[in-house]
Amino acid sequence: MSMRRSLRIGNISGFYGDRLSAAREMLADGPIDVLTGDYLAELTMLILWKARQKDPSAGYAVTFLRQMEEVLGTCVDRGVRVVVNAGGLNPRGLAEKIRELAKRLGVKARVAHVEGDDLLPRLGELRRAGNTLAHLDDGRPFEAMPVRPVSANAYLGAWGIVECLKAEADVVVCPRVTDASLVVGPAAWHFQWARDDWDRLASAVVAGHILECGAQATGGNYAFFSEVPDLEHPGFPIAEMEEDGSFVVAKHPGTGGLVSIGTVTAQLLYELGAPSYANPDAMARFDSIRLDQAGADRVRVSGVRGEPAPSALKVCINYAGGYRNAMTLVLTGLDVDEKAAVLKRAIVRRLGGAERFGVLQFHLAPTQHPDPETNELASATFTVTVKDADANKVGRAFSSAITELALASYPGFYSMEPPGDASAYGVYWPTLVPADAVDHVAVLPDGRSVPIKPLEVVTRSPVKLPPAVLS
Repeated sequence: MSMRRSLRIGNISGFYGDRLSAAREMLADGPIDVLTGDYLAELTMLILWKARQKDPSAGYAVTFLRQMEEVLGTCVDRGVRVVVNAGGLNPRGLAEKIRELAKRLGVKARVAHVEGDDLLPRLGELRRAGNTLAHLDDGRPFEAMPVRPVSANAYLGAWGIVECLKAEADVVVCPRVTDASLVVGPAAWHFQWARDDWDRLASAVVAGHILECGAQATGGNYAFFSEVPDLEHPGFPIAEMEEDGSFVVAKHPGTGGLVSIGTVTAQLLYELGAPSYANPDAMARFDSIRLDQAGADRVRVSGVRGEPAPSALKVCINYAGGYRNAMTLVLTGLDVDEKAAVLKRAIVRRLGGAERFGVLQFHLAPTQHPDPETNELASATFTVTVKDADANKVGRAFSSAITELALASYPGFYSMEPPGDASAYGVYWPTLVPADAVDHVAVLPDGRSVPIKPLEVVTRSPVKLPPAVLS
């Protein structure tokens, strides 16, 4: 069989709020076959849930729509496929918005989406089936928490994406799939890899892991940042995938940043636990990875060994934790510890006692210098944080009470911000469910739904890993 040509997969987003111009730049600066974008952190699911409380038709990354308005026509004209997880909590809604955008632009775009990650309506069913939804860090069963979950999403794999691309989708909108699966899907589709081709799938998992955080692979957040040219505007990363699973990490010539063994290694290790990195598509042995500098801004990745996919999927549950507020005060001059003690006693008394709140915390950051030459160098910060289920307790009643101390406390009192209101916060709960308990579905451009069943493998790897290496 003749070898298929390499596949150039470029990343255009590492988080919800990343550089809006990345998609346009990726297409303008050089050839590309697939655009991928990661928009979903665990916190993002809570942000999208809040958006849906205001507008039930929301729940997706609206910035992706803005990016597509600039490049959708170019992508269709050039045959560039787009695969993103910007669908968030509403992939069907975002897919429809893309169709509306295409119609308005006069572009004939085939749009598909993936669904089935949303387990919120099924949590009771899963618990009745014997799944305790135990917390991955400490084993607590979720039913022990007196809270109402607001989102619960399984991390799906790549095979729904594969089905959409086989149906000639130009744009594939995904919900909560793993970050790496956005790269595994296009690679498995293009090279027609089998679902048990563990080594090549695992190599694509490694490629996806390198690309998923955008410019972090091209010098962003790099410890040795002084080595990175034009860090003011680094280019986004590209994986040039080969049929055997090996690939080259690169960026478009002439763009800022750096692709080196150092930048790639830093990205590989940023959320690593055990040597086997778990993904729904394969377990990648990170202790088998070989990196070679293959030229300027080109790092070849080879030798990746894979193991069968785990039998369980990670699930991100978010629940409403209540309300919080904080104020940061500045302690100036000498006797900082004594001033902090006076302030703490005054705040507790002014608020009516620490026991009135779910949480009342104090944090002193002693940043002052022993012989300061300026007021700034003679200052330390003292942060007061409060949390409670009652928004009124931690709202203006809290911040105004602290402000009232301004002329009646330690010398040099001032605050870093005006008194403000409380804000709601959420809590993240990572857990696992059996892979066969999740109804993974690909919805093709013609509207047909194709169920994606888990691959039955006797030698499936059990999941005994910390949550970070499952994301």
